[in-house]
Amino acid sequence: MATLKDAAVRKPILATIRLLVPAGAARPAPPVGPALGFYRLNLMAFCKDFNARTQKYKAETPMQVTLTAYKDSTFEFVVKSPSVSWFLKKAAGIETASSRPGHNVVSSLTLRHVYEIAKLKQADPFCKHMSPEALCKSIIGTANSMGIEIVKDL
Repeated sequence: MATLKDAAVRKPILATIRLLVPAGAARPAPPVGPALGFYRLNLMAFCKDFNARTQKYKAETPMQVTLTAYKDSTFEFVVKSPSVSWFLKKAAGIETASSRPGHNVVSSLTLRHVYEIAKLKQADPFCKHMSPEALCKSIIGTANSMGIEIVKDL
C-alpha cells in the first residue's frame, strides 16, 4: 500500500498508451513513432530499451506494451508476453481461427501444449497471481472459441 509520502512524490500522468510491437523491432516509425511523438516522448530511448528487453523472444513475435507517459516527458513501460491466441495459432500451425467455432474444428492440440502455454503466460506480470490450473482452463476456453480441439493425446 502506498504511503502518504509516496503519493505526494508521484508524477502526474499525461497518458497511458497501449501498443502491439514486434519483439526486437521497435523503430521510430509507425506505430511507435506517432503514438509516442504526440506526447513528446524520447522515441530512441524507448526503442533501445524495448529492443533490449525483448531480445530473448523470436523476431516478429507481437509483444503487448503498456506505456505510461508523465507530464515531465518521461515514461515507464511494461512488456507483456504475446496473447494466448497467438501462442495457440503457432502451436496448431494455423494462420487464422475457425470462422464457425464449435462447428468447424481447425486443428487439435494436446493438454501438454496447453500446459506449456500456461507456463509461458505465468511469467506475465498480470498473470502471476493465477494458478496454472486456472490459466489452463482459460487457455482451453480460448482454444474452443477459436475452433481448436483440445485432446488428451494425439
